[in-house]
Amino acid sequence: MNFEEYQKEVNKHAVYPIVGKKFVYPVLGLVGEAGEVAEKIKKILRDNDGNVSEEQKNEIKKELGDVLWYLSQLAIDLEISLDDVASCNIEKIKSRRERGVVKGIGDNR
Repeated sequence: MNFEEYQKEVNKHAVYPIVGKKFVYPVLGLVGEAGEVAEKIKKILRDNDGNVSEEQKNEIKKELGDVLWYLSQLAIDLEISLDDVASCNIEKIKSRRERGVVKGIGDNR
């Protein structure tokens, strides 16, 4: 499955209120789900000395799926394809590496 197929499929199941602008709900969901991923990792560090069990991987995978769903919906609401997001990100990372600014501060380095 590619991102275009994913976006088409998950958008069939998107039912959420429009609060202000259409993209508000998926933004709030995205940060909430990312927080759930962070919580699971935090507990792995706290309780398992950073060792990740298969069960924990599966739970994180589910949460990452929720992150992907909200990310996809946000992109759809803003009329952006995830394929374009991925391509743009790769170009940005390549450019930073080529210019020697992988480390540093600022979005546009």
